Amino acid sequence: MPRGDKGAYTDKQKRKAEHIEQGYEQRGVPKAAAEARAWATVNKESGGGNKSGSGRGKADTHVSSSRGGEAHKAGSPEARSAAARKGWDTRRKKAGE
Repeated sequence: MPRGDKGAYTDKQKRKAEHIEQGYEQRGVPKAAAEARAWATVNKESGGGNKSGSGRGKADTHVSSSRGGEAHKAGSPEARSAAARKGWDTRRKKAGE
């Protein structure tokens, strides 16, 4: 099978890749990059194509989609609150200029 052939993927994997690709495009990622990222995500979660017994029955990890497109919230709640206050102060100062 030639590289780039999606014949070894299940219909569910193809739908998932299409959905991920649309999400990237809505965020302004170019089409080619969005498609590459989408298939990389599907491969990471499911281990590649699952048709014809190649990994059939292996559970998906969903590691890449667990964040749901949101940024990871680093730091303690106090640190995030302090950062929010600092940002608010900066925006208020800039608005008064």
